[in-house]
Amino acid sequence: MKRTQASRPTLSAVICAAGSASRMGGLDKQMITIEGVPVLIKSIQAFEASLLVDEIVVVTRRQEILHIAQLIRQYGITKVTNIVCGGKTRQQSVIAGMHSVRRDTDFIAVHDGARPLVTPDRIDACIRMAYEKNCVAAGVRVKDTIKVVSHDGQIVSTPDRNSLYAIQTPQIFRFDIYEHAVQNAEENGLDFTDDAQMVEQIGEKVYIAPGDYTNIKLTTPDDIYLAQAVISERFAETFGEKKGW
Repeated sequence: MKRTQASRPTLSAVICAAGSASRMGGLDKQMITIEGVPVLIKSIQAFEASLLVDEIVVVTRRQEILHIAQLIRQYGITKVTNIVCGGKTRQQSVIAGMHSVRRDTDFIAVHDGARPLVTPDRIDACIRMAYEKNCVAAGVRVKDTIKVVSHDGQIVSTPDRNSLYAIQTPQIFRFDIYEHAVQNAEENGLDFTDDAQMVEQIGEKVYIAPGDYTNIKLTTPDDIYLAQAVISERFAETFGEKKGW
């Protein structure tokens, strides 16, 4: 593996922001502001502040590239090395990002641009676990009882909740493993919405890294209000404000 001056593996982060936001009621969720900052910029800032991220590649829609470049300059972000155009599917978009990272990178981290509540500490914890396990995906235990349902709405089974996790990002992989998984998917015409599943397909083990219940993905308008509440709570905790009863 290549090493930085700090004698650690190098890591490139791909932040995917090329989706259509069809469930957001026509709003561009990446550009919605929370506490005055665009969602995508908040996601990028978390990786910018990470101690273990060496570069960031942003994948977006072609018409947004110039605007995002302007925002990156405006917010003083220094780790973004490239902004590239995404594909028709999430997998195609992430692969476009993979092809744009530095070629000597040891690990690749994939993150949803619409997960602005991830913290630098959480990112670094996932990366450190990836150093040991090679492939990890952030996740949290599900809280609800889950049902497997047939096509006509009948409950078929109830899986053991203790073995079920909701998968989040970042997902982090040793680069050569991830590259092999991409080649396999492309050669066999496979398309995945989850990078961990793509890596599992080639027989590699992927481990759960501790996620965070507040690391939500903004998918519907209701998620925006929840994200604003989380950020307000974090601000209050940081500055020691006391909540009323």
